[in-house]
Amino acid sequence: MTAPNPSVPPTTPAERQAALLASLLAAGVDAPPFAVIRREHEAVVDVLVGEVVDVELLAEIPLDGAEVLALVPFRQVRERGFAAHDDGAPIRCLVVRERAAVPVDEAIEALPRHPVVVADLDVDVSDEAYADIVRRVIDEEIGRGEGANFVIRREFVGSTDVPPAVAVLGWLRALLEHEHGAFWTFAVHTPGLAAVGATPERHVSSIDGLVSMNPISGTFRHDVLTEADAAADSLDDRLLAFLHDVKEREELVMVVDEELKMMSAVCPEGGRIRGPFLKRMSRLTHTEYLLEGHSDLDPREVLRRTMFAPTVTGSPMGNACSVIARHEPTARGYYAGVFARFTPTASGYDVDAPILIRTAYLRDGRVSVPVGATLVRHSDPVGEVAETRAKAAGMLTALGAIPRADVAARPAAPVPARARAGAGRAAASVVADLHAELLAARNDHLAAFWRSPQQAHEPRGLTALVIDANDDFTTMLAHQLRHLGLDVRLVPWHEAPDAASQDLVVFGPGPGDPRDAADPRIARMRTLIAARLEADRPLLAVCLSHQVLADLAGLPLAPLPTPRQGVQVPIDVFGEPAAIGFYNTFSALATDRSTTPRLELEVAADAATDVVHALRGRGVASVQGHLESVTSPDGLALLERLVNGVLTPAAMVP
Repeated sequence: MTAPNPSVPPTTPAERQAALLASLLAAGVDAPPFAVIRREHEAVVDVLVGEVVDVELLAEIPLDGAEVLALVPFRQVRERGFAAHDDGAPIRCLVVRERAAVPVDEAIEALPRHPVVVADLDVDVSDEAYADIVRRVIDEEIGRGEGANFVIRREFVGSTDVPPAVAVLGWLRALLEHEHGAFWTFAVHTPGLAAVGATPERHVSSIDGLVSMNPISGTFRHDVLTEADAAADSLDDRLLAFLHDVKEREELVMVVDEELKMMSAVCPEGGRIRGPFLKRMSRLTHTEYLLEGHSDLDPREVLRRTMFAPTVTGSPMGNACSVIARHEPTARGYYAGVFARFTPTASGYDVDAPILIRTAYLRDGRVSVPVGATLVRHSDPVGEVAETRAKAAGMLTALGAIPRADVAARPAAPVPARARAGAGRAAASVVADLHAELLAARNDHLAAFWRSPQQAHEPRGLTALVIDANDDFTTMLAHQLRHLGLDVRLVPWHEAPDAASQDLVVFGPGPGDPRDAADPRIARMRTLIAARLEADRPLLAVCLSHQVLADLAGLPLAPLPTPRQGVQVPIDVFGEPAAIGFYNTFSALATDRSTTPRLELEVAADAATDVVHALRGRGVASVQGHLESVTSPDGLALLERLVNGVLTPAAMVP
């Protein structure tokens, strides 16, 4: 197809659609604000032109009947009370006034052919320095109980003297031609800021009330790294090793847990998981789940409650933001934010919001490509360095910063060597079935509650107060308690009353060292638990709060030899076995596993390590593991058992 001549008026519908894209190309440096978007599996590229409106808060995004695109910066997490370096980046909205849909092939042919090369390629944090950061985060943050996983970024930087509108359209062509598997491939041009990307991951969408999230984690690199890797069956073997890898598996499950927290906050009926699946791209393959639920919230509120994806921050979310602020010296800009598309409907607006990753930003001739790796207790610093380079490779190649000849050509998805060797479709099908079997087997160890329709119990006429100790796992706890028939109220620790009137108070999990009396949050949780004990009213304590209760009961607290973050452990809880997920760095210990020195609580502890799994007494119960976690297949049953135990008539003293 020959690109339309903007000086000749279009006559056919197809020409009129193509004319809008042609007008942007012809305008060059004078191009108006625009976005060009190709969504996964769609046969057309959307061309959107409009006017720019900058706002400070998500609630201020102007949903007044027009379609709106919004670049949401990472600093917006401050709306949730989380820490972030503040660079003043606004929520940049493109209020759409003109739109066209152009077939993908025609759009590619119309976009600039000549390469727009980024020069002076550098990286703001060297490989050696980034590896040191990885070690520090593992030792100083994960090792001290600050959280389960954290994402730390670095940026590849360069320069170009090509006008931004022309540059991003040229780079968009390269991405459309050579990158595959992206959720969105896009270019956006606004005054002072242009961006182009091929993001693999939807953060959240709300379409006709159906809320969906797509946590992606685990990274398999298609590149051949050694001569041994080039062996006939190497690709098969490496992919199978990836699917078996504990670090990759735990990394994905931890982000699923974190996004289920968000789904529980957005969807009254909670979220349901589907998957896992392989997410195949040009140079990388990831693993992903799909989370779904229903909500009638304003789409801007859905976005606010889910800021931002744990796959680009970590967990728990609040502490992850603090860790990022400690280890990243500069603001993130729009990296790890979202590019939200608000589409008007008969009843309001839908939203579709991919994460801003695998994206290049152009400001005043400076090009930056931020990337990050998810750091967990198993992380290898050298491997995490390599992961950041692999994630940047596709974008850097499109930018012309890496010659395409220097990047080994790889299929869009790993093609099994045995299939390539001539065994044909049958062999390929066998290997694909093996991959599917390995993926499906991961669910054998996950909680059925989060994989099945959730039928609530009949209301019990009892109330519960859940106290959040800075970990949104409490939203999942609250959801499960409602499922068990309780009327639940959730409050943050600093707003919890000294004397709660509810029938049950659940003291929730949180990060940090339970021995740190100088921490206001730890001190407050200790005061609240002590007050509830003094009142002789039913309570349940989980994880951090379990440790605080154990301390009050006279048990020593100590760090574990190895942190347990996202780890499933089979335990015995007062004579009944249970498979429960753990997220803890510290533990209570009990050499004498009969009763506690104070409070006379019964102890359930590991016979080999003395690690305390649970405590119970009249109207009192606590558990170290996360019963609400997707890694706890027996969690709901144990939660119901413990709740019923503390809410017996004999335990409920007025």
